[in-house]
Amino acid sequence: MNVPGTRTRLRTAAALALLLLAPTACGSGGPEGTAANAQASPADDPVAAVRTVESIAALLPADVRKAGTLRVGSSIGSPPAAYYPDGADKPPAGQDIDIADAVAKVLGVKLERQDASFETILPALSSGKYDFGTGNFGVTRERLKTIDFVTYINDGQGFAVKKGSTVLASKVTDLTQLCGLTIGTGAGTTFETTLIAQKGVCAKAGRKPYHVKVYSENGATLTALQQGRIDVIMSTINGLRHQAAQPASQTTFLGEYHRLDVGFAFKKGSPLTKAFQAAVNELIDNGTYARILKKWGTSASAIERSRINPPEHAPEHA
Repeated sequence: MNVPGTRTRLRTAAALALLLLAPTACGSGGPEGTAANAQASPADDPVAAVRTVESIAALLPADVRKAGTLRVGSSIGSPPAAYYPDGADKPPAGQDIDIADAVAKVLGVKLERQDASFETILPALSSGKYDFGTGNFGVTRERLKTIDFVTYINDGQGFAVKKGSTVLASKVTDLTQLCGLTIGTGAGTTFETTLIAQKGVCAKAGRKPYHVKVYSENGATLTALQQGRIDVIMSTINGLRHQAAQPASQTTFLGEYHRLDVGFAFKKGSPLTKAFQAAVNELIDNGTYARILKKWGTSASAIERSRINPPEHAPEHA
């Protein structure tokens, strides 16, 4: 979705996006800690040493092994998950990119990565357009009705405001804290779903409703915050923590709201899930997984074991 405005606004959005994509300091630390500095560079490549594990590759369907390729619908958004460090005509980078590439190497297949907008990937899985999808997809009860997941990290929902803003003085533990504010978030995300589903909480509390504005690009959401068109951003914990560590963003991370398992997404009943689960667990066991998360500053979101279709986490603030 394009953001209405002048050419100046568009240039501002582009400039902010470019500054935030620079792989300088990736978010890390404890659940409410500040971001640590994690320098990501081409020389820092924990995926390079990964080799095929035949016993795990054998879990793939015979036709997939014969073809030797898998099509992945990949949402390239912002660091640390997936972004373009050198422009859209160059290969993407990020935590999701490294984990997917490492899994493919364990399975002995090549990935045919197709860029797609976040909100289009899950519906396209059932049609067979992609074999699987990546995009920091959180595991929710609603998605589990139509999608299979193989988990690889624990991320979730959080909030951020413009640096110096006083609209929210503390961590958001209840959506009634948002009453009367305008929240910007991503199209087709769990954030949009949560905000729309809970929109009635303000009326029940006898307060003015909050308003939701949806954007297709992270840079547009950030520009809207800086220009005062929204009061707060709801997005991924790791993404907002990383963003707040960039001086150019001028944002303050307000902490975690709801943790969610994040996984590779497949059409329901996909024969690929067991092979992917075994591959992720192999990466955990051989240390590659920990090195990838350290590279991108997301070690606090590590999982102990990959799971297929785990139940959605209950909200911590419930």
